[in-house]
Amino acid sequence: MSILIENIQKSLKKQSMDGWLFCSFHKNDPFAPRILKFTERGHGTRRWFYFIPAEGEPVRLVHAIEPSSLDDLEGRKEIYLSWQELHSRLESITAGCDVIAMQYSPMNDIPYVSCTDAGTVELIRSFGRKVVSSAGLVQEFEAILSEEQMETHKEACIILRRTVDEVFAETAERIRNKIRTDEYDIQKMITDRFKKHNLVTAELPVAAVNANSADPHYSPEKGKCLEVRKGDFLLIDLWAKKDMPHSVYGDITWTGFIGEEIPEKYIKVFSVAAEARDAAFNLVKKSFKENTPLCGWQVDDAARSVISKAGFGKYFIHRTGHSIGEEVHGSGVMIDNLETRDSRLITEGCCFSIEPGIYIPGDFGVRTEIDIFMGKEGPVCFSEPIQNNIIKIY
Repeated sequence: MSILIENIQKSLKKQSMDGWLFCSFHKNDPFAPRILKFTERGHGTRRWFYFIPAEGEPVRLVHAIEPSSLDDLEGRKEIYLSWQELHSRLESITAGCDVIAMQYSPMNDIPYVSCTDAGTVELIRSFGRKVVSSAGLVQEFEAILSEEQMETHKEACIILRRTVDEVFAETAERIRNKIRTDEYDIQKMITDRFKKHNLVTAELPVAAVNANSADPHYSPEKGKCLEVRKGDFLLIDLWAKKDMPHSVYGDITWTGFIGEEIPEKYIKVFSVAAEARDAAFNLVKKSFKENTPLCGWQVDDAARSVISKAGFGKYFIHRTGHSIGEEVHGSGVMIDNLETRDSRLITEGCCFSIEPGIYIPGDFGVRTEIDIFMGKEGPVCFSEPIQNNIIKIY
C-alpha cells in the first residue's frame, strides 16, 4: 500500500469514517486527480468510482468501454457494463462500511467540495450507508502546503508586495508628468512586473478608481475604463504565482489616493476595514497561542463584527477570506460565515486570505487584503509590511 493510501486510511479511522468514495462522470470531480495524483486515461465519458476503505485494499470500479480509466491507481479492478451491474458492484464494494465520505456537503454549506450529484448520494444511501462530507479530508490531502509550496507562496507574496510600491510610484510619476493614465494602464504595469519576475495568473489583476472600486470584481477593459487623475481613489488587487509546477498563489489588495491630502471619508472607511482585518488576524494568532480549535466562520465573524459595529455592515458584501493554493481560490477552509458557513478547522499548513471590504455603491470601495500561512510556529504573513494607512500617490 502506498504512503498516500495509508495516510488516508489513518485519517478515515481518526474521523470514524469507514471509507472514502471518489466518483467522476465527464471529469466533474477536480479533486480526485489532484488528491490521488493520477491522470485519468481515455475519454472519461463513463462513470468511474474509486473506493478507499478505512481498512483493506482500494477498489477501482470502471466501465467496460473504458477499462483502463484508473490504471494509474492501486487496488483491485472491477468492471461493470449495465447500470444494474454498477449498482450491484457499488453495494458490494462498500459492504460493511456504514459511514462513507464523498465530495458532498450537507445543505450545500461548503459548495466548494460539492462535486457529487444528489442522485449518486441517494444511490449510496439506498444501500444503507451514511454519506458524510469529505470537506475535511479534501482540505487535509489537497489544501495543506508542503514546505516547497510554502516557499513559492512566500516568494510570490514578496514580489507582489514590491509590485505595489513600484506601481504606486510609477503612477505618481506619470501623474506628475501629465502622462495620460487609466485603469488599464495600471493593470498593465502590474502584469508587466509579473512577466519580469516569472509570475503567472489565471485572471488579470484589478485596478479600480473611485466608483469602480466599489465593485469587488471589477476588471478594466482597454478603451472602456476610467482615467486616473488627481483627487482620485485607487484600489489595486493583485494575485499571481511562480511559473512552475505546484506553486502557490499570493493575493493582496492595497489602496491609495492621488494627491497630498487624503479626504476624511476615505481615511474613516479604511481605518474600519483595517481594524476588521487586524481583529481577524489577531483571533487566528490567539487561537494558535492558546491551542484552541478555530473554524473559518469564526474568523469571518471577528472581522464582520467590527465593520457592523462601525455602521458599515450592509456594505461588507463578501466573505472575509478564501483558501489559497495552486489556484488563487483554493479548496481549503474559507474565512466565511456570510456566503457559506465554513466549519472546517484552520490547521497547520493552511493558507488563506483575510480581506474585509466596505463598498459604497456609486462612491468608492475599500479592501485591505493579507495572506496568512499557518506554520509550525504560528500564523505568518509574508507580504509585510501590512497596509495601515492609505498610500499618498503624488
